[in-house]
Amino acid sequence: MFLPGYLLAFVLILGLGFIVFRIIVLREYRRRGRLGLLFSMLELLVWCLFFCFPFLYSEPGWGWFWSSSASIGSTRWGIGMLVVSAGFVIAFGTMFWFGMRRAFGVQVDQLVKSGLYRISRNPQIVGGFLLVLGSCLIWLSWYNLGWILLYTVIAHMMVVTEEEHLGRVFGAEYDDYCQEVPRYLFFI
Repeated sequence: MFLPGYLLAFVLILGLGFIVFRIIVLREYRRRGRLGLLFSMLELLVWCLFFCFPFLYSEPGWGWFWSSSASIGSTRWGIGMLVVSAGFVIAFGTMFWFGMRRAFGVQVDQLVKSGLYRISRNPQIVGGFLLVLGSCLIWLSWYNLGWILLYTVIAHMMVVTEEEHLGRVFGAEYDDYCQEVPRYLFFI
């Protein structure tokens, strides 16, 4: 009984991510060259639903953040918290450094290639992945593999949409940047 609800939620969030990132946002980028508030909020809605997924459809007894399946102070808990902390700092630190208007696609005025953007074209996505991975280390569950997969697919859809837009806006400069810096980490 539990698995069908989990799979249904997985497919619905994935479908919504596809509709928002690959259809609606892509069309808005092509039409206006940036995102308006409504379209940024649609993206945020997809991410909010994604981050609610493990609370709604994980194994019974899966606790909130402060009640872990790993004992506080255990090696697994420590490694998980270290990975979550690194992910938080990378994802949100980069977002604030980059600027919230740019991070949400509202302002597209220059190609940023400094800071962590010299190492990865998508440090926020890498940081988000670390957040998810660290959480899954703290709360070991087979269901969390679905959460990791869901993050990977939704984030990639968003990245591909943004790359298509940035390629149209910045042309050869963006193509050169893509040749120099990997999309995520250590691979292009």
